[in-house]
Amino acid sequence: MGLAEKVATGDRRAAARLISMIEDGDESVRTELADLHCRGGRAHIVGVTGSPGAGKSTLIHKLALEWRRRGRTVGIIAVDPSSPFTGGALLGDRIRMQELSTDRGVFIRSMSSRGNPGGVAKATADAVRVLDALGMDKVIVETVGAGQSEVAVMDVVHTVLVVVVPGLGDDIQAIKAGILEIGDLFVINKADRDGVEAAQRELEMMLELSSEKGPWTPPIVKTVARTGDGIPELVGKIDEHWEMIRREGLLEESERQRCRREVLELLKHKAVLSLLSEYGPDEFDALIHDVARRKLHPHDAVERIMGDKKRKN
Repeated sequence: MGLAEKVATGDRRAAARLISMIEDGDESVRTELADLHCRGGRAHIVGVTGSPGAGKSTLIHKLALEWRRRGRTVGIIAVDPSSPFTGGALLGDRIRMQELSTDRGVFIRSMSSRGNPGGVAKATADAVRVLDALGMDKVIVETVGAGQSEVAVMDVVHTVLVVVVPGLGDDIQAIKAGILEIGDLFVINKADRDGVEAAQRELEMMLELSSEKGPWTPPIVKTVARTGDGIPELVGKIDEHWEMIRREGLLEESERQRCRREVLELLKHKAVLSLLSEYGPDEFDALIHDVARRKLHPHDAVERIMGDKKRKN
């Protein structure tokens, strides 16, 4: 029995092993992933993004507990900043989620972003497929909170939560910089702090100015994740969004767009590897050296690489 088949029967060890192989870039995993892709498509994938210190991990912990109380199984992928020493994931999220570790209805995995722009590890999309095939009803993807580049979370999820806290102007500025457009729900966490009303007013004004009119108006939910205040309401709104995109026929289009972006990203990655495959590191470094010394324009460097590839073929 292959790993994909074991995952489909609920084998958590097989799921953990498969995700490790995905992270390591093991090429032998591709057949298993193709099998998993055919078996998935049932999970609701929720992205949680926002500035560092907004309380995302505590919020996710309480969301998972609430969904478990409602009989839902939950997978959590926490994309951590890479360790500067090992390149691996920092396991702070797992430490904070000890209460969930013995629950067979919850699967938690920390993954390293490995410096990948957008806060989402390259392996995240495939790891989500694993948890989907494992039978998780909800799969939560927590990103590292790197600001505007967090828009990459759209490539992986159905519902995006943007988390801010009152009293931090940087949070609102980050939203203005580009996150606003991707948010399906906005969460003002740590709402027991001063300035929560001001943060809500500013969010409401930005949403009024920038939101496209459609079947969904992004709600603003106030929470205190530490105490659990507002969590049931937030879970209700997240589930309401999931029901809306299925009811309005938006899920199929969302899936097509997500798959389109993923295929294009993979294509770009493969194309770059193919172009550089016959270019030795010393030759490439010499080319970059010429660009850095302004002897060669970056566009000309690219044309030279592509021209050399064509001649060798």
